[in-house]
Amino acid sequence: MARRRIPPADGNAAVRAVAAGSTDRTERTTAVRYSLEELAFRAPGNSVEVRVPPLGVTQCVEGPRHTRGTPPNVIETDADIWLALVLGTLTWAEALTSGAVAASGQRADLSALLPLFPQEPPGPATGPA
Repeated sequence: MARRRIPPADGNAAVRAVAAGSTDRTERTTAVRYSLEELAFRAPGNSVEVRVPPLGVTQCVEGPRHTRGTPPNVIETDADIWLALVLGTLTWAEALTSGAVAASGQRADLSALLPLFPQEPPGPATGPA
């Protein structure tokens, strides 16, 4: 199992800040790295490599382990698209169709794992009518 480098309280705070619209570079970087750690925690393994250059990379999903060179199952996208996927504001299918995510290999499908931190839709307004 992947070792966490970002304390969950810090990671969750960064994810919440980004979900609320923060554009702070440090919070966005922490949110990306924490979400990659969370993905590896929820889907341990080494058969898929997820890259969000230049902020982070992780290996996840059970299956054959690669030991040299480029792994056979690679997913790559930018930070904005990755955060939209983990927050659920963009679906895996939409990201693939639009070309916002490059995915190669038989196991390079994260649709069953995303979103990691789904955002609840706003509830009905309450208060005096």
